[in-house]
Amino acid sequence: MLMEQRLGLKLTQKTVLTQSLRQLVKLLALNKLELKEEIIQELEENPVLEIVGEGPGEAEAAVEDPWAEGERTSEPADREVTEAAAGPADGTESAPNDPFDEIDFGAYFEEYLDPGYRSPTAEVIEKPSFETFLSKPTSLTDHLLWQLSLSRADDATVEAAEAVIGNLNDDGYLTASVEEIASAAGVSQESVESALSLVQEFDPLGVAARDVRECVTIQLRSCNADKGVAGQIVSEHWDVLERGDLAALAKALNRPAHHVEIAVALIRNLDPLPGQRYSVDGNRVVEPDVFFIKTPDGFRVVLNEDDLPDLRLNRQYRKLLKRGAESKEVRGYVRDRYNSAIQLIRNIEQRRQTIRSVCDSIVERQPGFLTHGVEQLVPMMIKEVAEQIGVHPSTVSRAVANKYAHTPHGVYELRFFFSEAGQGRNGSSIPLILLKRKVKKIIDEEDPAKPLTDDKISELLQQMGIDVTRRTVAKYREDLNIPSTHKRRRK
Repeated sequence: MLMEQRLGLKLTQKTVLTQSLRQLVKLLALNKLELKEEIIQELEENPVLEIVGEGPGEAEAAVEDPWAEGERTSEPADREVTEAAAGPADGTESAPNDPFDEIDFGAYFEEYLDPGYRSPTAEVIEKPSFETFLSKPTSLTDHLLWQLSLSRADDATVEAAEAVIGNLNDDGYLTASVEEIASAAGVSQESVESALSLVQEFDPLGVAARDVRECVTIQLRSCNADKGVAGQIVSEHWDVLERGDLAALAKALNRPAHHVEIAVALIRNLDPLPGQRYSVDGNRVVEPDVFFIKTPDGFRVVLNEDDLPDLRLNRQYRKLLKRGAESKEVRGYVRDRYNSAIQLIRNIEQRRQTIRSVCDSIVERQPGFLTHGVEQLVPMMIKEVAEQIGVHPSTVSRAVANKYAHTPHGVYELRFFFSEAGQGRNGSSIPLILLKRKVKKIIDEEDPAKPLTDDKISELLQQMGIDVTRRTVAKYREDLNIPSTHKRRRK
């Protein structure tokens, strides 16, 4: 059979993210201190940018704020760049058919100026690339994504692996089931299983395990010790190992005592918390990004923008364009710098408006917490807030990432206010975080000689008006890494 080659046209649709949107995604995830560092870096790299009050010509107006209470618009800034793009003034003619002179740079940004409703289908969010984090200490997520980028996995496995990595806690353990990850990421369970196996081969060894036993098994497998005495102890006699009864292990395995001692020493030398080496030091400076201030009319959101440079365009470069640059390269460079400067100023303002909208929603939905404290926290989902302010859930997630709010009851991470409802027949009105706190408090106050069973804890919660089943209590206890009743007993 002869093979025939043909030429043809094909129409396809694909998402192309502009540089402006990529920058906005990056800025949105930064807290105040990180944003300040980013602005300082831009000031060093872009001569067109300057800080209001420091540059020459203070009598000239700064870049107008397009969101300023209906009085100011972005027209002056747009006009500057548009006039600059039109070529030299005062009768000086530019070169004919110069493509640089036909560009309306001011029109580049109109799509991203509207702070109002943007439907989730119209908003395209790109996950920050690994390069985004190079200026910061490498986190566990960064390290794993870098290894994933070097793998030869297919697209479906890569997408599932990103979802797996996104569901790891600071210790490196997987906090969601395969089914939950597949459902949330919109991929098949087979892809998640394949991705999980791939991630478990990454450094640090033991990462993406679902419990300590699996973490140890992964590390033993890496050194071909999972089939020996150590592997047999972990797979068949884990409970005996936890008790530290070496004599019982030797008897169960029918092995000499010194063989068992060597195997146990090997197991104890493994790392049960592989992700901790990439965790940020807990003793770090936290500066609130937002204040929730009480007023006679309720609570008000005030963004903490002290020490953030107030940017504007340096008009000296516009004058250079008006006089007419000697070469197209010089004019092109100056226009690019104006392009980048306006893009940064507008994206900073868009970031400000998004964070304010999210915080306004938090204040509206959490009046009990702000007035009375943690016990009055109510369930609140990121998806609900995203629908209210008209953005994609990932936008809200980035807006609250690594940011803190100063409240009447202390400083809290913005993510703290987002918690799903507790499981159980009547537990939907209580945030999951509060239910887990109650379980922990009950266990902390128990008699170590007579620890409470999950059934008893369930009964105590029911006496508080919280109808939660024994199985749900057991799940919360496991999430809190609290041992079972038998293991908590102290003689």
